[in-house]
Amino acid sequence: MTEFPLPGGTEAVVAVPAPGTGVGFWAGSSSAALEADGTFVIAYRVRTGEHGRGSNVIARSEDGERFTTVATIDQARFDAQSMEKPSLVRMDEGRWRLYVCPAAPAPSKHWWIDVLEADDPADFATAEARTVFPGDERTGVKDPLVQRTANGGWQAWICCHPLDVPDEEDRMTTAYATSKDGLDWEWQGTALAPRPGMWDARGARLTAVLPDARAAYDGRATKEENWFERIGLAQLTGKRPGELEQINDDAAFDARYLDVVPLPDGGYRIYYEARLPDESHELRTELIQK
Repeated sequence: MTEFPLPGGTEAVVAVPAPGTGVGFWAGSSSAALEADGTFVIAYRVRTGEHGRGSNVIARSEDGERFTTVATIDQARFDAQSMEKPSLVRMDEGRWRLYVCPAAPAPSKHWWIDVLEADDPADFATAEARTVFPGDERTGVKDPLVQRTANGGWQAWICCHPLDVPDEEDRMTTAYATSKDGLDWEWQGTALAPRPGMWDARGARLTAVLPDARAAYDGRATKEENWFERIGLAQLTGKRPGELEQINDDAAFDARYLDVVPLPDGGYRIYYEARLPDESHELRTELIQK
């Protein structure tokens, strides 16, 4: 395993500042992809306070650092109480898909995942939504990582939250699913689980998988560390499709939602959600050269 493109190796740039000061004012949990011409498209989550509104923002950038917003998707569109991490995919024919996860209205703790499709990312603002991962009464599903596969199919790692115990819904595992078209999915089982007694005992949420089987995930040890996740490292096991195993005994970096974009020259552009001293969060980026 070669060294994973983690934060902290080069100078960080604030791609999106926190939308305010204090708890719950967050910009982050991004999903970025390259256009055919090498420019960047990014989708990220904004939250305006602990009990504020949530939205997904879609933006374009020439350099991967300075973004121009082209569409905003507010929670009101889904009659939701918030929006969480999206997953952005450019299809072979140049169209785009955006997988979004709204939260059911309170007091429910349920999440589900819809997909939007458009010729241009700006058109996500009005694109029709279709539910692809509804979850059920036992499980909320959110924070998808959706990818195309080498054979033209689709794969997804989904963060799953059990809803069977009140006030314990923060627990999280990652499940794997496959699809022929990215619309109708088949669950393949748990892909990454917490490790009892370890720093990730309360949850393990996959955020990045590279073509060479290296991966990154968010973990935490306790319920009290919710929203204080740290980045850990994993790799595909090769034993079962989509299955991963942790390769670190401790967290690798104090941030969350690491998103890695492989570049044509062999380097990487990474994005991650960084916590500030007042507990607001900003979206940072780093260019990691080959």
